[in-house]
This record gives sequence, structure tokens and C-alpha cells, in this order.
Amino acid sequence: MPDWLRSGMQLGMGRTMSLAERILEGRSVLLVEDEAMLAMVLEDRLLDAGSTAVHIFGHVEAALVFLAAHTVDLAIVDVNVAGESGERVGEVLVARGIPFVFSSGYDDVGLDERWRDWPLLRKPYGTADLHAVLLDLIHGTKGTDPV
Repeated sequence: MPDWLRSGMQLGMGRTMSLAERILEGRSVLLVEDEAMLAMVLEDRLLDAGSTAVHIFGHVEAALVFLAAHTVDLAIVDVNVAGESGERVGEVLVARGIPFVFSSGYDDVGLDERWRDWPLLRKPYGTADLHAVLLDLIHGTKGTDPV
């Protein structure tokens, strides 16, 4: 297990969050992430932040099928999901008005130019970075309209 993932697990587990940190209270989240351990850590962090449901998908097509029948309040989408671009999920989220952030562990993210100013969580990221971008999504300051 990578050191950054291990430290992320330690940060995300076994701590009680204050009411002020429950920034996702009553909100559902779509998480498109193909690394199972990271997805589990993020699920814990999102639930700790008050999310009512975290819908996890490790493949783009599965996430798209889910979105065809369901809605969420916001999303975190890995740029490279099992060798597929997460941009397809991003396009559906934009069309539906659902705020989201891309995430990536690559230096060269490889996103199309239209996404250049889109919110991006660079792996590894901590709880504070996650909360900051989630607050931007919740308040509509980022993650809703591509260039």
C-alpha cells in the first residue's frame, strides 16, 4: 500500500468530526474511483462529513448507467478510471447541473483543454483539501460550468 494512502487512512479513520465539519449533511455523493482502498478511505471521509449516501463506481460505464436513473448532489471523478477517461462522466454531470471535482495522481492529468480551470484534487490530498473543494462545490463557486 502506498505511504500516501496509508497516511490518508490514518487521517480519515478513528476521529470524531465536529458539527462544523459535517459539510455534506444530507447530501449524496457519486465517487468514481478505480482504486478500491482509496475509494473506501474516501467513503469514510465523506460519510464522516455527513453524506447520506456515497455511490462508488470503479468503471465509467457503471457510473453512467447509475446517473441515467439516479441523481446525486455532487461528485468526485477520477480522471483515469480503469484506463478510461472520467471526462464522459463529467460531461453528464455538467449537463445535469451536478457540481463535481476531478481527481488525479498524475503530473500530466491529460484532460481536454475545456476542463483546464475545473477543480482538481491532486493525489495525494488530505481531509482539509477535500473539505475545501467540497465547500466550493456546495456553495456553487466551482465545479458547475466548463470553460
